[in-house]
Amino acid sequence: MRQIVLDTETTGLDPKQGHRIIEIGCVEMVNRRLTGRTYHQYINPDRIVEEEAIQVHGITNEYLEDKPRFAEIQHEFLDFIRGADLVIHNAPFDVGFMDHEFKLSGHPERTHKICQVTDTLALSRKKHPGQKNNLDALCRRYGIDNSHRDLHGALLDSEILADVYLMLTGGQKNLLLAGEEEGHDGVDQIHRLDTSELNLNVRRAKATELEEHDAYIARLDGKAGSIWSQIDAEAKEVQ
Repeated sequence: MRQIVLDTETTGLDPKQGHRIIEIGCVEMVNRRLTGRTYHQYINPDRIVEEEAIQVHGITNEYLEDKPRFAEIQHEFLDFIRGADLVIHNAPFDVGFMDHEFKLSGHPERTHKICQVTDTLALSRKKHPGQKNNLDALCRRYGIDNSHRDLHGALLDSEILADVYLMLTGGQKNLLLAGEEEGHDGVDQIHRLDTSELNLNVRRAKATELEEHDAYIARLDGKAGSIWSQIDAEAKEVQ
């Protein structure tokens, strides 16, 4: 399963008002593993970037003057995303801008014709109804460090979104790049939360509770053979 986690930055909020894409950032995952392959490009939009947008992403008009136009990078971009499942936060926004760029360049295809699209905003709203589900809120909820994110940036946001998506859809054993070696049992690579200050209280069973448990297992054995005693003995060995 090949997925491309994608984000864009734009000159403003609405392509119908002539706004354009100025940055594309993508990271590739295969079978829920980061591969290390990325696509990143700044784009000259042939129009002014609104001041409100600059305050969000920090990309100035002067910086974009010598960057290529979308039509110049279109084929390389399409080659990178074609056939993949695009993972996007608030997908209608980015897909709307991408399709607008394809239309302006004369390209006949649209995003949904060449890719599947997974909207992590829709997923998070379904999983966490009534709560904030922007990228920063999801990072706080899932313990993902985004302290290096002072401004929005397409590549950085796509890298953060990859972490969020994996946690949102069931978590992951680790974020090793595909091909990297795990430990002998995969455990030593798992990221553990720091619980040193939690002061967890561990309650152990009393002797009377253990006796009642053993009596219950014995009753089960009388009905279903010896399997329950075997399972119970194995569990005690693990403890």
